[in-house]
Amino acid sequence: MSVVVLVFVVILVALQRLLELRVSRRNERVLRAKGAVERGAGHYPAMVAIHVFWLVSTLVEGVLRGPEIPSWWLVPLALFLLVQPVRYWAILSLGENWNVRILVVPGRKLVRRGPYRYFPHPNYVVIAVEVLTLPLIFGAWTTALVFTTLNAAFLTVRIREEERALQKVAISRRPGS
Repeated sequence: MSVVVLVFVVILVALQRLLELRVSRRNERVLRAKGAVERGAGHYPAMVAIHVFWLVSTLVEGVLRGPEIPSWWLVPLALFLLVQPVRYWAILSLGENWNVRILVVPGRKLVRRGPYRYFPHPNYVVIAVEVLTLPLIFGAWTTALVFTTLNAAFLTVRIREEERALQKVAISRRPGS
C-alpha cells in the first residue's frame, strides 16, 4: 500500500513542479517583454537536475526501503504540508515577477508584500523544508540527507547570485540589506 502512496505523492509533487514551470514560463515571457535581465543562467540546469533526481531518488529509495512507512511519518508530512501555503503566498505576492529563473526588470521596485515583508527568500525556505521532509515521510533518509546537502550548496550560490542581480538593477533594497 505505501508504494502506491509513494508513487502517487511523487507524481503529485512532480505535477506541482510542472504546473509551476508553466506559470514561470508565462511570467518569463512577460518579464522579458518588459526588458528583464537574466542572471545565473549557468546554474539553472543544476537546479533542474537536483529537483528531478531528488524526486527520482525519493521514489527509488522509498521502494527499496520496503512497503512500510516509518512510524514517525506524520512529523515530516506535517512540516511538508505546513510550508505549502507559504509557497503559494510567495508566488502570489510576486505575481508576474515570480520565476524559476533569476529575471529582474531594471528599475522595478522590489516586492515587499506577503512573506517578503518578513524575510527575503521565503520560497527557498519552503524548498529546503520540502527537500528534507518529502523523502523522510517514506523513510528515505539517505535521499533526505544527500539532497538537503546538495540543495543547501546550490541555494548558497543561487541566493548570492539573486542578491547581486537585485542590487544591480532594482531601485531600492530591502531594509537591513
